[in-house]
Amino acid sequence: MLGAKPGPPRGARHLADDVEAVIEEAIASYYLSRQRPSVSALHDHIRQLCRARGVAIPSRNAVRARVASVDRRALVGAREGAKAARDRFKPVVRQYSADHALHIVQIDHTPVDVFVVDAVHRRPIQRPWLTLAIDVASRMVAGFYLSLEAPSSASVALAIHHLVTPKSEWLAARGVKGDWPVSGLPDVIHVDNAREFRSRALARGAAEYGVSLVHRPVATPHYGGHIERLIGTMMGAVHLLPGTTFSNIADRGAYDPEKHAAMTLDELERWLALQIVGRYHAEVHGTLLLPPITAWSDAVAARRQPFRFPQDDTQFLYDFLPFEERSIRRDGVRLFGLRYWDDVLSPWAGRLDRRLRIKYDPRDLSRVFVEGPDGEHWPVRFADLRRPRITLGEHRMALTALRERGVRLVDEQLIFDTVEAQRELVETAAAATKSARRLSARRNSALSATAMGAGAKEAENDAQEQTFGDLPLLEIEEWS
Repeated sequence: MLGAKPGPPRGARHLADDVEAVIEEAIASYYLSRQRPSVSALHDHIRQLCRARGVAIPSRNAVRARVASVDRRALVGAREGAKAARDRFKPVVRQYSADHALHIVQIDHTPVDVFVVDAVHRRPIQRPWLTLAIDVASRMVAGFYLSLEAPSSASVALAIHHLVTPKSEWLAARGVKGDWPVSGLPDVIHVDNAREFRSRALARGAAEYGVSLVHRPVATPHYGGHIERLIGTMMGAVHLLPGTTFSNIADRGAYDPEKHAAMTLDELERWLALQIVGRYHAEVHGTLLLPPITAWSDAVAARRQPFRFPQDDTQFLYDFLPFEERSIRRDGVRLFGLRYWDDVLSPWAGRLDRRLRIKYDPRDLSRVFVEGPDGEHWPVRFADLRRPRITLGEHRMALTALRERGVRLVDEQLIFDTVEAQRELVETAAAATKSARRLSARRNSALSATAMGAGAKEAENDAQEQTFGDLPLLEIEEWS
């Protein structure tokens, strides 16, 4: 007496066996391919096969129903590759969790979904790069670094430096009111397998300060889920800014991000600091169900050992900068074809039987940092103090231009002459072309950042060099 639904049972098939065989063959050989044809294209292919074999042609809905019954993991694996299938369907049975504050810090990069403008002409230049660090236990932003340059070992070093150092002075310098209590050496730094996270400088710096450097397993993006979600949250906030590119072209529509760009790099950095301190840290986190700033207090209370800090912030940054090993010769140190000299090198010049580490900041090549045999770092400037400050990017562009001109033996003067000529060309064209504005902004941002980071004594030396830079240098006798 129970009622039953009329009609055939769900999933029943009524096509002839030979038609089913054609559909199955077409799906296996044509649809499940890396070309990823549409269902409409699959139906057209089946029509051709049916005509050639003299069997009935199925409807498009019948073909679509057969496609829908294919195992989804097998379908994605055949059309998009094994990695895509694994990322989408493999069960996540493990993830990183932390027991206390600064137990595990995850770091990653992302291009920011907004165009910035140059500070002079207020015209669009490019999307900057953001390096973010998150404390896994509390979900607090541990530090960040914003740059116009692509991710490198230097950007990783500067992000770690921001993570470790107290941020009160940093916030005050940018006019940001608020509390950002995260600082100190983490127990573990968790990163992916990008080249900049495999650098010698990062590995050596982490070992020097007792920080475990852990690379997540290859092809397992869920192991970096905390930093990925943070990046998504930050980019979601950025999408409200003028000049945003949104996450994809479909969301952008007819909106022109370059036309509406309005913020400089420094203004965007301050906006991110306000967003982190005033919004993200104070709002309830969806997973923790409490604000990260509150979770930080709980994570600090759960920590059994006191926070560790480097004894010298400047020394700490030196230990994470990229380096090359060079011999100390009688005429000084040569790096990137440039010569550096300081009297501090005299006891080592031509006398050491091993190479020393020469560390450099790509934002400013006017000085390098020589790590002495005792581990102490010594700033060493250009041998010719009249040389202007240049970035590593400018240096590489100059060498490329010289190679294109067929200059095989490049001397130091020729490099600086080329850089100066390129700078004049860029400044002339900066008002007209975006590429010129981009190069000018990168140079100015890099050099101004290193100038701000220098101490009062370094600033005084720079002022003296600018004052006497146009005067001829006198020949003096050097004593070793």
